[in-house]
Amino acid sequence: MGEIHMTQETVMIENKTGIHARPASVFVQTATKFKSKIQIEAKGKKVDAKSILMLMSMGLVKGTELTIIAEGEDEAAAVKELADLVKSKFGEE
Repeated sequence: MGEIHMTQETVMIENKTGIHARPASVFVQTATKFKSKIQIEAKGKKVDAKSILMLMSMGLVKGTELTIIAEGEDEAAAVKELADLVKSKFGEE
């Protein structure tokens, strides 16, 4: 058994409205492009980043820190692209 490998990065939500429906759907669409298992950890909860309902249920508002965790063959690319998306404020404001 090889050791469990994963990539993760913690980012801060900067857009004023937080992760509401539009950014959540963009985030999930981006996450779904990757083969890796991707999770979001915030406020002590961990959810599947490919589930819009789970993402919305977390109430991710501006100033929330979230950690993107990916495990799989394209994990590094997945984490980088999703972290960049959050840092870009989802193209808002």
